[in-house]
Amino acid sequence: MDMIFTHDQLRFVVAAAWKTHQKQKVWAFHAPMGAGKTTFIHALCLELGVAEAVTSPTFAIINEYKGSAQTILHMDWYRLADTEEAEAAGVGAALDSGALCLVEWPEKAPELLPEDTLHIYIEVLDAQTRRIYTSD
Repeated sequence: MDMIFTHDQLRFVVAAAWKTHQKQKVWAFHAPMGAGKTTFIHALCLELGVAEAVTSPTFAIINEYKGSAQTILHMDWYRLADTEEAEAAGVGAALDSGALCLVEWPEKAPELLPEDTLHIYIEVLDAQTRRIYTSD
């Protein structure tokens, strides 16, 4: 997947990403602050039937949502100091849970990510435009 899009096109990008990568249980989002990681995850959760509010789990580390067909764990590792702190916060168990795991700031504890993690990169091209691509 490699797409350039504006916020108005996000819904279509999310649908295409899900269609292509729905078998992968861990999605790691790599992007600078303000690039749209949480916005993308919010749109993906809507696509998957989440009815409750989707917010960044910056302080909680992990938010759990119920989609129409599965549990979704939204993780924000920004505040984690290292792998040890991530493990203490329950990240390892969450990744092994079988739920769809959406991880912001995965570079804080990359060794915890399973080998088959989908790595998604978001680049800011300008105020309205982003490029998104995957590691595959």
